[in-house]
Amino acid sequence: MNGSLQKKNIFASSFRGQVLVIILLLFPVTGSADIYKYVDKHGRVYLTDRPKNSQYKRLVKTWKGWVEQPKSYLNREEFLRNMEKFSPTVEYAAQQYDLPGPLLHAVITAESAYNPDAVSKTGAAGLMQLMPETARRYGVRNRMNPYENIHGGSQYLRDLLIMFKNDLVLALAAYNAGENAVKRHGYKIPPYEETRNYINKVLKYYKEYRTSS
Repeated sequence: MNGSLQKKNIFASSFRGQVLVIILLLFPVTGSADIYKYVDKHGRVYLTDRPKNSQYKRLVKTWKGWVEQPKSYLNREEFLRNMEKFSPTVEYAAQQYDLPGPLLHAVITAESAYNPDAVSKTGAAGLMQLMPETARRYGVRNRMNPYENIHGGSQYLRDLLIMFKNDLVLALAAYNAGENAVKRHGYKIPPYEETRNYINKVLKYYKEYRTSS
């Protein structure tokens, strides 16, 4: 009984350590105020830390630079709460599909920042940002269901690793750009800036999750 409790406490401590490291990567503390952007009818851009009305849009710093805050963007508290909430499902899927838990956490962090309601401009949805055809392939009926989404995305990532002979970089490239894009480019990373940035981001999070556990 005491051994089980001690193991649980160790897991909780390492989990919090992982989360704090990634939060600092996703939401760096700069000590500065929020930045808001407003574009008037003449196309002139105004930046301020004191918005005058609701037409000012809050900017957030992402791996793509400063962008307008999407409606689905989570704050630090929501990120922390969701990551802890979905962590048991992630760990279960990692065990079931023989994947490293930190890798799944890294992919989800990069894909949706643990927002189960995230939807991309291309139509990818949910925690692991599944496209409709990928969801159908793995029997995911509701892409917005966190449990289904994590299991579908985990199976897809596992199959990509098998397909590309455990080459993690190529598997991540395929997860982002599609397996056919990797094949068309001679089993190399497609020449897309977004894909290269995505790979670097996932690998960075993966390293942090592993070293923090």
